[in-house]
Amino acid sequence: MAYILVADDDEILAEMVRHRLATVGHEVVVVEDGEEALQCVGKRLPDAILLDWMMPVRSGMDTLVELKSHPTRCHVPVVMMTSRRSQADVLTALRAGASDYMTKPFSPEDLALRIEGLLERKRYVADDGGLRQSLH
Repeated sequence: MAYILVADDDEILAEMVRHRLATVGHEVVVVEDGEEALQCVGKRLPDAILLDWMMPVRSGMDTLVELKSHPTRCHVPVVMMTSRRSQADVLTALRAGASDYMTKPFSPEDLALRIEGLLERKRYVADDGGLRQSLH
């Protein structure tokens, strides 16, 4: 089970995401803006973060940049969930440190699979994944 933070001001979408991820066993906390997300991260470091780009108070992009600038938070995988579809937006988010980018609307099953993949890669890196042995 992982602790996942979801920041999205769309209550219906946020609840759908929370329900889908909780169904597969994750602990999910939902907040409505980037400022609340940063406050939650300051209290407890999540295993993954899902951010909407366009939110009140602090945008998902501003939140992403802030998260990635801090040494204890920069390794947390972040998935941008947004209706912004342009290639420039995707590249901006990925260059800022997003681990993945999903455009709305999306399938809850697709989201759950992507989160599982991110968490598995995070575990692999944390366990060193045998990388040191394979390099020698």
